[in-house]
Amino acid sequence: MDFLRKILDHIGFLNVNEATKIHLSERNSNLIEFDYLCAMSVAVVILNYNGRKFLSDFLPIVLSTTQDATIYVADNGSTDDSLALLAADFPSVSVLSWAENLGYAGGYNFALGQIQADYFVLMNSDIAPRKNWLQPLVAYFEANPSVAAAQPFLLDYHKPEYFEYAGAAGGFWDSYGYPFCRGRLFDTIEKNEGQYATSMVNWATGACLMVRTEVFHLVGGLDAYLFAHMEEIDLCWRMQRAGYSIAAVAESEVLHVGGGTLNKENPFKTYLNFRNNLILLYKNVEPSLRFKTIFIRMILDGIAGIKFLTEGKLSSFLAILKAHYGFYHYLFFEPKASPVQKNWIKSYSGNILVDYFLRGKKKFNQIKF
Repeated sequence: MDFLRKILDHIGFLNVNEATKIHLSERNSNLIEFDYLCAMSVAVVILNYNGRKFLSDFLPIVLSTTQDATIYVADNGSTDDSLALLAADFPSVSVLSWAENLGYAGGYNFALGQIQADYFVLMNSDIAPRKNWLQPLVAYFEANPSVAAAQPFLLDYHKPEYFEYAGAAGGFWDSYGYPFCRGRLFDTIEKNEGQYATSMVNWATGACLMVRTEVFHLVGGLDAYLFAHMEEIDLCWRMQRAGYSIAAVAESEVLHVGGGTLNKENPFKTYLNFRNNLILLYKNVEPSLRFKTIFIRMILDGIAGIKFLTEGKLSSFLAILKAHYGFYHYLFFEPKASPVQKNWIKSYSGNILVDYFLRGKKKFNQIKF
């Protein structure tokens, strides 16, 4: 396979329809099939898991609004007829597929390991890009070599005049790791009235995330142990620790449905969010502050659990207990990679919970950094 890759690299690039099929043997003797294409400037990669409806609805929009990029669908072990749809209706799209659901992080790591490009765009299957969305992102990267990741402004598919929950106009975290965004604090979503410009942020949304390939690989890609949720925050945190910057680009806009994989009330989503947030703190908070930060955060998690109980949400309460157990398992039993990142990055030094629920600060511009 290495010999074949060298030949393809020498050629420069291939048309999608001329892509060479390579079959690799994977765990449990499953075959992993993918189209290997040579280096393109930008690769837009849509990770799919049982998302036939989203592919049918949104892939035509991606194709019509995206120029100067190769579009891939990476099928993460789907059991629906996503692959049949792609073969029948989207023959120009390069397809990568494997038999097992590796999660968002593991699936993207595997897929991006097979693709060569200067930039990757990790795109959810429920994204509808607006016309000329990609060019401002590429131009921003080219003009700012210290930027490792960036997002377009994320707008609500059903209410396009509003920002969308999953990333809005770029994100930050507070002193206890709670993420929030320009344009979205907890459940308060702002209307997009031009109040936010292109700017450096602390994290960019995984719903539509453009990354500099070299830096993505330098920091070890996404953390597959996280499986899904908050893995993009961890990636952006590690990129900043390696000396790079993160941005949100106002000139680029995409619409996002949101909740396509797991809805907000799903206990598994609650489990992943609470567990992964603790893991992020352990990995990225300065050692002298780590114990205190995690201890206070776990107390706050307990308060959230009690709130769930008072609301009759027993499954969410149990998800938090399971998340803490999962964090202890990670802490004591999982191997820890030696990071290349040396810098300790801080974001908002306050407590967004206190600001929002006690001080009544419902919009980002009311927060004083």
